[in-house]
Amino acid sequence: MRGLRQRRSPGFAQSGPREPVGLDCRAISVRVADRTLVDSVDLAVGPGRWCSIAGPNGAGKTSLVRAIVGLARHEGEVRIGGERLEDLRPAERAQLVALVPQQPIVPAGVTVLDYVLLGRTAHLPPLGVESAADVAAAETVIADLDLVEYRDRHLSSLSGGERQRAVIARALAQASPVLVLDEPTTGLDLGYQQEVLDLLARLCATRRLTVLSTMHDLTLAGAYSDELVLMTGGRIVASGPVAQTLTAENLALITRARFRLLDEGGTKVVVPLPPARAGE
Repeated sequence: MRGLRQRRSPGFAQSGPREPVGLDCRAISVRVADRTLVDSVDLAVGPGRWCSIAGPNGAGKTSLVRAIVGLARHEGEVRIGGERLEDLRPAERAQLVALVPQQPIVPAGVTVLDYVLLGRTAHLPPLGVESAADVAAAETVIADLDLVEYRDRHLSSLSGGERQRAVIARALAQASPVLVLDEPTTGLDLGYQQEVLDLLARLCATRRLTVLSTMHDLTLAGAYSDELVLMTGGRIVASGPVAQTLTAENLALITRARFRLLDEGGTKVVVPLPPARAGE
């Protein structure tokens, strides 16, 4: 297909509000050899909404995310704003959806600025180099994510929370309307988890991004997301607004863990329970 780059702005999307677009996945299946990792999944995220996928290890969450961004061979189709991603070249697809992987590859010795600039690759012509506009776009993202003081530092020298902000900044530099994150709080302590999720909530509101994330922590998924999808065995077993989906009955479909579901001021909290003591 030609013309996608022409239809979309070559510069970074401004910080102000823009018209969001939705994500629509239909009959997505991922198979490796004789194993089915994702089994005919339908998933829709409304424009400007944040949907989180939760489920046990091996549920198919990461495989689904990789299929959506074009990193895993799959059946079915993914549409963003009317565009069928399977019909697009990688650079064109990257202009529509950006990925924050669970374990990003960080080149040795790269500075924060150079790393964020990698997000502009989707907007460069073949064999092209970054223009002044691309550098300005990266600088804008760095400022928006409070990374100015780390601009010239090596990514490897940052703390976990700072590094995760830089990884998100690289994804934002793509200027894609849909942001996909695979376990964005992995390896972060509670304070950094809140910092990263607060940042994502702010980005949803100010940039009107459509966000899809995978998360292990059901409490955090429920507290920050608009909608929740529960997966197990490569299939969706429950989905919808958090208040309707995060129930004891639905959680029993994806886990045999002992837990108590509490309501703290309208936020549902999943509390793991220890085994009962003898005599109790």
